[in-house]
Amino acid sequence: MKAFIITICILISFNSFAQTPKVPKFDYGNEKSHGHYLNTRGFKMYYEIYGKGEPLLIIHGNGGSINNFSAQIPYFSKKYQVILADNRAQGKSADSNDSLSYEMMTDDLNALLDSLHKDSCYVIGWSDGGIEGLLLAIRHPKKVKMLAVTGANLQPDPILSTDPWVVENELHTIDSLKRLPVTAATKQLLKLHTLLVVAPHISHDALHTITAPTLVIAGDHDVIMPRHTLEIAENIEKSNLWILPNSGHSTPIRYADKFNTTVHSFFVTPYVKIDKSAKFY
Repeated sequence: MKAFIITICILISFNSFAQTPKVPKFDYGNEKSHGHYLNTRGFKMYYEIYGKGEPLLIIHGNGGSINNFSAQIPYFSKKYQVILADNRAQGKSADSNDSLSYEMMTDDLNALLDSLHKDSCYVIGWSDGGIEGLLLAIRHPKKVKMLAVTGANLQPDPILSTDPWVVENELHTIDSLKRLPVTAATKQLLKLHTLLVVAPHISHDALHTITAPTLVIAGDHDVIMPRHTLEIAENIEKSNLWILPNSGHSTPIRYADKFNTTVHSFFVTPYVKIDKSAKFY
């Protein structure tokens, strides 16, 4: 479902808010001069690297790919070594296994960082990528120096309760995929759509273990409700909350420039713990 929502939001954002089109310097997600494959954990993960500097891992959402960050790569690659991968069963990272979970994809990314000899990095995650960013900070805390997540959720409920039509459409898609002949493509789509209605399951206690300064982001009419985004921020000790006005799920596209500069500013000057003994008037 999130893949469906992201697709619609991307189309709306580009058609309604895009400025004069610019010809990208690179074909992100298909750039042979920057692309690599890693044989790891039972599949071949496709990834690309741009720029130099401290490592920055950027993680896409459900059904997405590296190309989703065409508005972020040019900016961040001037300041960081940007690492992006197609998650398993998505983009160029085909996966014939039957199972798929957020924990599995998170551990895939950890394996990628290990293969690149990255002990820690900055992390940006969008949608399901935000979930994986949180899980990376929980499961592999030393890998995450600072974290920015947008449109993430802790349970499937914030997605399922947002709009009955969206839920009905998602369940119909799953049912339709089950009726189709089993092919590699339908198998991958079924895994991705099913994941959205059965996961994630991240507890408050798990969030309490996150030590990395975290910027928690969402649109004010995101598919993830603002109160749930607030719940995430409230349960991470070193967190800042940023709700973008007049924005849905596609904050990195709708507010591309502001998103980029704000996230970078956060990485440069992260959360400063407030002295709770102080009085404010």
